[in-house]
Amino acid sequence: MPGRHINHQQVSLFMTLRITHTQQTAAAKAGISVASARRIEKTPRPACAGHEPRDYRTRADPLADIWDQEVLPMLEASSKLRPVTIYHELCRRFPDKIDHAVRRTIERRIRAWRAINGAERPVIFPQVQVPGRMGLSDFTDANGLGVTVARVPLAHRLYHFAMAYSGFEHAEVVLGGESYVALASGLAIALATLGGVPLEHRSDSLSAAFRNLAVPDAEDITRRYAALVAHYGMVATRNNRGVAHENGAIESRNGHVKVRLEQALELRGHADFATLDDYRAFVAGVVGDHNRRHSKMIELERPLLKPLPPTPPVVWEETSVRVTSASGFSFRQAFYTVPSRLIGHRLHLRIHDDRIDAYLGGSYLLTMPRGRRPAKGSDRTTTHVVDYHHVIGSLRAKPGALANLSYRDALWPRPAYRCAWEALSAARPVREASRTMIALLALAHDQGVEADLAAAITIILENGELPDAALLRAQFTPAASPVPTVLVLTPSPSVYDGLLGNTQFMGMAA
Repeated sequence: MPGRHINHQQVSLFMTLRITHTQQTAAAKAGISVASARRIEKTPRPACAGHEPRDYRTRADPLADIWDQEVLPMLEASSKLRPVTIYHELCRRFPDKIDHAVRRTIERRIRAWRAINGAERPVIFPQVQVPGRMGLSDFTDANGLGVTVARVPLAHRLYHFAMAYSGFEHAEVVLGGESYVALASGLAIALATLGGVPLEHRSDSLSAAFRNLAVPDAEDITRRYAALVAHYGMVATRNNRGVAHENGAIESRNGHVKVRLEQALELRGHADFATLDDYRAFVAGVVGDHNRRHSKMIELERPLLKPLPPTPPVVWEETSVRVTSASGFSFRQAFYTVPSRLIGHRLHLRIHDDRIDAYLGGSYLLTMPRGRRPAKGSDRTTTHVVDYHHVIGSLRAKPGALANLSYRDALWPRPAYRCAWEALSAARPVREASRTMIALLALAHDQGVEADLAAAITIILENGELPDAALLRAQFTPAASPVPTVLVLTPSPSVYDGLLGNTQFMGMAA
């Protein structure tokens, strides 16, 4: 239009319309004259207002007196300095010259300088995945899912295994940290589910598994991990420490599997599970759905995997402990009770991620849940894993020991028993309260009514009353019934003579 410059938007609109319209129609719709349209089509790069190249500045350079003297020395001294750090430093040095409007100028100038004069940057090389070649392992924190078990928050992470080619995945709930035991057991289950062994197993540097370990222990884990991959016939590789993208085929999947679990929990309506096994089955179901969607690729990769070894690997740690006079033993800042008959014996332990199996010689004794170190900042120095069945016999003989028992709070099998102790100890003398609680635990032990007794105690406390051991014993002890009299009649020996006669007759007939 006369008296107005043609802007870039008009030129772009004209060139787009010109594809399907005549020159006159496109020019009219773009708001330019036909002559201007003809000139635009003839000129390889039409000159538009505001886009003409210029060799002059429209305003004074705010870094003219600062760039060479202040900024360049900082950039040349360290390649790790961020532009925002340099900006804040300049604000401190020159508060009268540098304001917030200069920040973007500094960022653009530094970016351009580093593109020409900066150090070389790491290059990510895209890889071609070969079927059956690489399996990857990693751990990922899953606390953000908000899962609870019996309404108690579950602190956990996931061991995650994936095949780089087919996308096969496996996830295991890990209650502890990134340990060798969690890696070994998770990998064994994953390969058994896959039905074969890849040529190569890649993991991160396992730094978390080695943290706070003495040098001999760290070297022992290294040897055991080497034995594990040798058992499967795999080649062990790992990415460089702190370079997560080298394990990118599993790092990106960590986020995906948590998103799938989060979405499945949303569909479920809540994130509370009755037991830990229920949650593990839920995770297995979500991962199984993913594998079914990739079944074609997985079935294509399976024939190229190596067969599983004939025997399973050792996926646990082993140690020996002696049972003390307290009817228990300590292991890694946790105290475990065992039956008192084992006092003085040395037990052989197999330590798994979520449990400990105890053996006496070669005989299996029992399985205990794995105790964890107290959290940092906690007042406790030891975690107690207590089973009242192991010590109830001695507590009956020494009821006064309950009041100041070091693991008293861990002795109660259910919250109702803890509430009963708090109510009794507040209302009655400690010795009487101790006797009542020991009588209740003994009743639960003798009659096998732990859950039913807990429900009855809850009702009593809700009614504002205190539990009475004698009344509850009468309620939960089955009434003794008289033994019925059984009359046994012994027949006379002469009764059998008739049978002998019949036998002779049958023999003659034959």
